[in-house]
Amino acid sequence: MTDAFDGADRIDTDARSYRYYRNAVERHWDPADVDLQQDRVRVAALDDDTFDQLRGVLALFGAGEEAVTEDLAPLGVVLSDLNDQLFVTTQLYEEAKHADFFHRYWSTVVAREEDSRGMTRSNPRDPKWYSDAYVELFDRTEDAMHRLLTEDTPQTRAAAFCHYHLTIEGILAQTGYYGIQTSFDGSVPGVPELPGLVEGFGNIRADEGRHVGFGMAKLEELVESGAVDPEELHELTAELATLTQQAVAGAATDGRTGVGPDELAEYAATKHAERMTQITDDDVEIPDVEALVDVGTE
Repeated sequence: MTDAFDGADRIDTDARSYRYYRNAVERHWDPADVDLQQDRVRVAALDDDTFDQLRGVLALFGAGEEAVTEDLAPLGVVLSDLNDQLFVTTQLYEEAKHADFFHRYWSTVVAREEDSRGMTRSNPRDPKWYSDAYVELFDRTEDAMHRLLTEDTPQTRAAAFCHYHLTIEGILAQTGYYGIQTSFDGSVPGVPELPGLVEGFGNIRADEGRHVGFGMAKLEELVESGAVDPEELHELTAELATLTQQAVAGAATDGRTGVGPDELAEYAATKHAERMTQITDDDVEIPDVEALVDVGTE
């Protein structure tokens, strides 16, 4: 607490973490402002199998966003730099918004369409939606994040960033966003455009691009300082990437909506390779915040 009264200017407007924080403030969006009226009409055009696949994917995203919202707090506890803390507060707020968006979409679009089809309303938290690989990936992330509270070292911080920012957000989530936006943006013949879903995913994807950039920057700092061996990062992320590809394969559709399991697995593998190159290759700089957010919305 005394640091706040030592007379030093602790907010560094040139710090990368501060720029990520400001970017989050300037790009604010409200889940309640996303218009879902057209989605409620057009989802009726989905056949039963495609509607079931959509429900499964949305259940995975909703559960995932709730999980990462619950698991981020330990990072805010151990980070002492005020600029880092400024950013983490925006990330926690944004994770909550993402969970809110998926809850709203399920209750106002999915549940009402289930009623229209004479189906029993389903629960997006039903374990039937989740593969073993998906559950294991989030269980391991929870363990890595909470370990910070009892063992805060460069290695445990690196593990936390690898699990949370690099894998869950940088590979798993980005792969899912790509799949949904490609499938329901109106470009696939015979599949109706769901504009509210695509808009919501675009907003979320932009937020996640910023989150990934922060985690990558912190990992780069740990590697450049010599506190963490880049080979250890490669081993951990390779293991997590394999688990992620299994989770993606378990959640992928059969390809009728535009993106099949092979394409999603390839996309996930490409994302993993790009992230690791940016962190551990001295010749590759982590993109600035605007570039990361722009990539997140492509």
